[in-house]
Amino acid sequence: MPPLYLRIAARIDRFSDLTGRTLCWLTLLMVVIGAWNAVARKTDRLTGFHLSSNAFIELQWYMFSVIFLLGAAYTLRHGEHVRVDVLYGRLSEKAQAWINVVGTLIFLFPFCALMIWVSMPSVINSWKVWEISNDPGGLPRYPIKTMVPIAFLLLAVQGLSELFKNLAVILGHTGDREREADHG
Repeated sequence: MPPLYLRIAARIDRFSDLTGRTLCWLTLLMVVIGAWNAVARKTDRLTGFHLSSNAFIELQWYMFSVIFLLGAAYTLRHGEHVRVDVLYGRLSEKAQAWINVVGTLIFLFPFCALMIWVSMPSVINSWKVWEISNDPGGLPRYPIKTMVPIAFLLLAVQGLSELFKNLAVILGHTGDREREADHG
């Protein structure tokens, strides 16, 4: 049985995978709404019927924002984030794990904490005033603003999973981070 910290990492990974699969469906819905917006604008001009609205346009923007923000944890989980790989790829798995641990502790966690801290006053204020779009027929802004701290919290939690898996490599508890974490 894997150590507790690897079982925790596996649960976090499963949650990130579930989030990623959900975002795939949201992406499809966003494309459908985008296509509707394009067709509706043309139809409005030709027929005079108003099938398009600011709400649909903003909904498309909101969906894109949610996909981008909440997709960061899923992207980190699958190692698809941007990495400057000059020497990293040539290093041993243990050396890579050390770099990942240091990077997570020095850069990822503080950055996530800073972004949560900086975004919270705006989110709280938005909820206090029930902020809505300035555009006629626009959508409420407070739900989408709430996604910013949630996204960085999820990214930090996925960072914790990555930290645990990298510590397992350093401690010699696994030679294959993915295989070991997925057994939890």
